[in-house]
Amino acid sequence: MSIVNHMQLEFSGRPQNESFARVVISAFAVQLGPTIEEIADIKTAVSEAVTNAIVHGYEGRGGTVTLRATVDDARLLTVEVEDYGRGIDDLDQAMQPFYTSKPDAERAGMGFAVMQTFMDGLEVQTAPGKGTLVRMCKQFAPEAK
Repeated sequence: MSIVNHMQLEFSGRPQNESFARVVISAFAVQLGPTIEEIADIKTAVSEAVTNAIVHGYEGRGGTVTLRATVDDARLLTVEVEDYGRGIDDLDQAMQPFYTSKPDAERAGMGFAVMQTFMDGLEVQTAPGKGTLVRMCKQFAPEAK
């Protein structure tokens, strides 16, 4: 498959920018003719990934979050959210529903489960002290002819 369109955006890891990321990814995904439900799914998954970067990766201290997206000729949308923060010490544990590294905060520990539910694929790469890359994909049906 070959990439037919791509974008990359860097923004401050501040809570106010979570909604900005949702708007950007939905505007990019429009080229695939998504349903309202598909847009909502993508926005929710990106929101979870960006929130994880801000809350867990940077622990609220700020930093840079990178949002990348590609569309290939098979109509696969791939979205990456990357932070350069603390990374995840135990990825297997972090992927478990209801696990949270911040039990005193108002967090449910469902971020990765939500991403897996709303997207067709999820891959997480992390290194303690170096950051985390979340890669998600959503397959769209072939264009009607």
